[in-house]
Amino acid sequence: MCPGCVVWLTGLPSAGKSTLARLLETELRGRGRRVECLDGDAVRLRLTKGLGFSREDRDENVRRVAFVAQLLARNEVIAIAALISPYRVAREEVRAEIGRFIEVYVKCDVAECIRRDVKGLYRRALAGEIKEFTGISDPYEPPLAPEVVVETDREAPEESVGKILDAMASRGYLGPAEERAVRRAGEVHPDGRSGKQLTRDVRSTQAGRDGGVGNGGLDGSPVADAQGVQWAGPAPGDPP
Repeated sequence: MCPGCVVWLTGLPSAGKSTLARLLETELRGRGRRVECLDGDAVRLRLTKGLGFSREDRDENVRRVAFVAQLLARNEVIAIAALISPYRVAREEVRAEIGRFIEVYVKCDVAECIRRDVKGLYRRALAGEIKEFTGISDPYEPPLAPEVVVETDREAPEESVGKILDAMASRGYLGPAEERAVRRAGEVHPDGRSGKQLTRDVRSTQAGRDGGVGNGGLDGSPVADAQGVQWAGPAPGDPP
């Protein structure tokens, strides 16, 4: 079996972390890898229920997710964590503790995040109705030296996933060299689907898991950017 690792996606609310996490999960499962996705919304409902949004509670949220991710990685699982995780020190502690760790900065201009936010959480935060909202009333500290930077307001989801796979392959996290070819946008997935079809299928599956209300519009539809690329907005109950 191939050794496990942790892929940690961090970024502003609505930057596209959950979208990338699900696409990456699907790609890796297609390669026969054992994968678990630790999404911030689901984590808050189960593992860290009861924690608030103070700095101390946010850091504790990160520590608990990191503990689970490390256990998974020890057992030859690729753990994908998609959390805002706004504070640099907490993320660096996780890196030091886990070792086999890839930090992915999901970079997106705040104006684009606001545009994707169909539920109006950013608008409410700007109006002072939501306190401790990352990127507005609470700080977000971008990584200083992440393994990967994806710019979701400038590139397609498939391109972003390709960057992450490149980083995993270069560190030996994807197994034998002959299995490390990275699928680029427009190429065909091993099961015959194109990159764009894979993206649509992943979002359809995720919307079904959420009871028809997925990471996007109120009806579960994703939000399209100016180039027609579909990036998800925050899921219901997403932590700010």
